[in-house]
Amino acid sequence: MATDDPVELGVQLLARLEHAELSLPELIDRIETVSTHPETTRAILEEAERRGHISRDGETVKPVSGQFLSFESEVVTRGGEFECRRCGASISTGYFIKLEAGEHGPFGSSCIRKVTGRE
Repeated sequence: MATDDPVELGVQLLARLEHAELSLPELIDRIETVSTHPETTRAILEEAERRGHISRDGETVKPVSGQFLSFESEVVTRGGEFECRRCGASISTGYFIKLEAGEHGPFGSSCIRKVTGRE
């Protein structure tokens, strides 16, 4: 069920993080790949916490869902001319995350690992 709802996309992204813990600014870095609007960012954080995907303790955030991405089936690679959603670099290979709310990307090879927690 793909949707254009940035809050749902952001919540699903946070549900799939592989980090043991992140600082709040590091988590915001991931959310900003979905939206840089402050109200949307806040809504994503609050909804992810309400659903039990993350827990916050001051400036520290811990992903708690344990629903990690399968790079084989949930990350799609495409060739073309893209701009990375995280760093803005021009890339010729884009990595896209397949979530129920829709596809999220493109990301470059190092940014896809950073966003998902593989780095």
